[in-house]
Amino acid sequence: MNIHNVALSRGEPAIVGKRARTEMALHAGADLVIELPVAYAVQPAEWFAFGAVSLLHRTGAVDSLCFGSESGDLDSLQRIARVLAVEPAGLREDIARRLREGASYPAAYAGAAATLAPGGVDADDAAALLGQPNNSLGLHYLIALQRLGSAIKPFTAARTGAAYHEATPGPGAIASATAVRRLLMADGPESAAPYVPAATLAILRREWQEGRAPVHWERFAQPLLHIAATRRASELEQIAEVTEGLEHRLSRTLAQLPEPSVEALLNALKTKRYTRTKLQRMLTHLLLNHTKAECSPEKLAEGPGYLRVLGFNAQGQSLLKHMKKTASLPVLLKPSTFVHNQLELDVQAQAAYTLACEHVDTRIMYSDYYEPPVRL
Repeated sequence: MNIHNVALSRGEPAIVGKRARTEMALHAGADLVIELPVAYAVQPAEWFAFGAVSLLHRTGAVDSLCFGSESGDLDSLQRIARVLAVEPAGLREDIARRLREGASYPAAYAGAAATLAPGGVDADDAAALLGQPNNSLGLHYLIALQRLGSAIKPFTAARTGAAYHEATPGPGAIASATAVRRLLMADGPESAAPYVPAATLAILRREWQEGRAPVHWERFAQPLLHIAATRRASELEQIAEVTEGLEHRLSRTLAQLPEPSVEALLNALKTKRYTRTKLQRMLTHLLLNHTKAECSPEKLAEGPGYLRVLGFNAQGQSLLKHMKKTASLPVLLKPSTFVHNQLELDVQAQAAYTLACEHVDTRIMYSDYYEPPVRL
């Protein structure tokens, strides 16, 4: 199982740290947890999926990948993936045209991909299929498998109950991640009790009690606004996902904020073209000083440079022993002497995250270098 670093693919900070999330995953049935480097975690679906699938592929020990989707239709997604995996001529130009016309990137990609729908998949059906977030992410998992030439066999399970972005819990005991997050932010762990496993609830209670949670955007407001206010437009332009004049829009917006908060900044920056998700990723890159050069398609296409183990149980320990023989990347348990630019970004991100906790413990800012994996 992959766990992302300190921020989610949609750019916002994780409510609890990666060590606590690793514990939750192990209690919920995962045997071995590997970290997705922050360079891939804070990316659009294309590169988020490529990074995650690359890690699984490079273990040499994974034979299956199952992902959730709204449609549950693996065949249609596979047919589209086979076309898009070879980057059809005109795809990027079509995406760029749609962006200029005001579409968000997800909508532009879905629309461009739909026009290239293979035989047996109607263009309108393809557009509807790719317009749903889990279908879209699943497609990118399949594209990554194709591009890597991976023998990993994909499966998909249709989502049931709450939709991905459903803001409030519906009837029954199933709630979306968005709804659970909102409950936690509004009323703390007890509010999420009906929707999370008992072990997860216990970990959430502990993290709240010990002041390590919740972490949210407003805990980064002062440093983030300071960075934005003191950077020249030419410097902002070098930050990943600062595109099409967004550096000037950011500078102008700062002087007009009704209050010094990240929420106010996001609301002021948001347009039809610049979705909240893109803006959150951009602000995360700005906070962490991720440049376009570090997050370029050429750099990301190289793939992750290591397999960082965050945790395992007894069965996972056996898998880890096997993986050390089969992996085509270094397997890291305590990377105190390992040098890699992606790891440096991970360590910096963890340090920034630690400073945002209610009870700051500077002794663990750089714990990535020495803290052993979680063992269950």
